Amino acid sequence: MTNIPIALQLYSVRGDVENDLAATLKSVADLGYVGAEPWGYGGESLDWMGHACQDIRAMYDDNGLTCCGIHLATGALMGDNLARTIEFNRALGNNFLIIAADKPRMSAVDTIMELAGILNAAAEKVQPEGMFVGYHAHGFDFKKVAGREPWDILFSSTGDDVIMQMDIGNCMGGGGDPVAYLRKFTNRARSLHLKDHGAPQDGVIGEGAADWEEIFRLVDTVQNTEWFVVEEGGRDGHGFEVCRRSLEALRAMGK
Repeated sequence: MTNIPIALQLYSVRGDVENDLAATLKSVADLGYVGAEPWGYGGESLDWMGHACQDIRAMYDDNGLTCCGIHLATGALMGDNLARTIEFNRALGNNFLIIAADKPRMSAVDTIMELAGILNAAAEKVQPEGMFVGYHAHGFDFKKVAGREPWDILFSSTGDDVIMQMDIGNCMGGGGDPVAYLRKFTNRARSLHLKDHGAPQDGVIGEGAADWEEIFRLVDTVQNTEWFVVEEGGRDGHGFEVCRRSLEALRAMGK
């Protein structure tokens, strides 16, 4: 079975990040995560949370962490912002540039196709850097438009190198079937968000309705997954207890 490294989406501990990024990254590493994924980057500057990209890289390096991806606004891949986005992520050593969400564009066929065009164009431009672009799942991505789920339209209209960052819990929460999409769009899930659905309050991976056995079987057989990214945390984005139990649950599954 493939040994895939496990990272934490920092939005899970956003309150701690906003208070002290360096201390938060140390706590993430101390839990046993080997990577971390920032959120909320727009491409307008070369800093995040008030820190220059070189300083953020030093914080990662000091804690033995890898920047395994970043969640972006769509505009970070467009126009003059794209060059800054590339420079910022080059400094962080990150190759996965993932749009966090774009609810307005995912609401109609013509705007879904516009988003597909943005992703395809950016994918071509970042390819010389060894970088990839992608899109992350939310529940609204599975609310049908013209008889089809927007997720299906988007990934049927983007190149094979555009990352399908499925979020298991978000997909299920929107009525989608993550297993079906992992089967349909093979070798597209270079990064996979791990979150359960239907678990009790503050429940973690394995305590909900997701079919983790089949998900991990597909990862091992038809996907090219390079990172598992946990996105489970306290309700207010503070504290590391849920993040700790999420990682322990994955370890108990042999991950």
